Amino acid sequence: MHTRRYTAIVFTILVVLLLGSVLFGIGSGSVSLSPTQVIDGLFGGAEQRVVWDLRLPRVILGGLVGMSLAVSGLILQAVMMNPLADPGIIGISSGAGLFGIVILLAFPALYTSVPIFAFCGAMLAAIVIYALAWRGGIQPMRVILAGVAVSALCGAGISAVMVFFSDRVQGALLFMNGSLSMRGWSEVRLLLPYALIGVLAALVCSRRLNLIVLGDDVARSMGMNVQANRLFLTAIAAMLAAGAVSTVGLLGFVGLIVPHLVRLILGNNHTLLVPATALCGAGLVIFSDTIARTLFSPTEIPVGICMAILGVPFFLYFLRKAM
Repeated sequence: MHTRRYTAIVFTILVVLLLGSVLFGIGSGSVSLSPTQVIDGLFGGAEQRVVWDLRLPRVILGGLVGMSLAVSGLILQAVMMNPLADPGIIGISSGAGLFGIVILLAFPALYTSVPIFAFCGAMLAAIVIYALAWRGGIQPMRVILAGVAVSALCGAGISAVMVFFSDRVQGALLFMNGSLSMRGWSEVRLLLPYALIGVLAALVCSRRLNLIVLGDDVARSMGMNVQANRLFLTAIAAMLAAGAVSTVGLLGFVGLIVPHLVRLILGNNHTLLVPATALCGAGLVIFSDTIARTLFSPTEIPVGICMAILGVPFFLYFLRKAM
């Protein structure tokens, strides 16, 4: 199955699906655009303002968010040896969200620093989860239970902050549900360096991920410092999740669904999984956001709600399978 030809076909399909999602996202809305009009608008045609000012930045941001969360979930599933690991499910996104919403509501002047604070929150949550789940090794169920506890605590903190700053709660509601509404080029510029650096780092470290999933004993026998690499890879996953959370809010299940789907197609080689997961994650969030904003037009629902509808059945299925 895993010949070069098969791999090339899979990646070609993923690229085509991503481009199709981009065209679908740019062309859908109150003013529908055909693929020809979309391409014309990209190169200065009559629809240039609709394409460049309204829809293209949202599509690019959705792609960056999907890519970041999907690769973050892939890393966490390998590092924590847990097929149910996802930055939203195990509490890492909640840690990033708590620190991010404190900055957004209490210190709005520091808006550009949100990714840095969100990273600190995500990393702190990851360390706490790791410490709580460790008992002579990492067990998948302990990770889930520790993550639920940390997520609940961070959720309570977010609710408390919203109570104290109730006059600014409207923006926080969109943040809580994960929304690309009212996002533009400034958010794209904010997330772009974190997403690119994180995905490139994951790609460079893909062979380390291959070793870690074989087990600590095997990795040590091949000369790897397992704990140091696990901490470093967790930091990459936290940075990716924090960047996504800081720009669109708490968007769950992307990091759970996408790695599993890609793994079924390509196997367990992370050298292939990382780029394939990035492509698939980007396409999924772009497509889901387009459905979320057009399904009940003119009313727009947050993309986080759409992803939850898709993700909950997956989570329950894999949880039952893991148990």
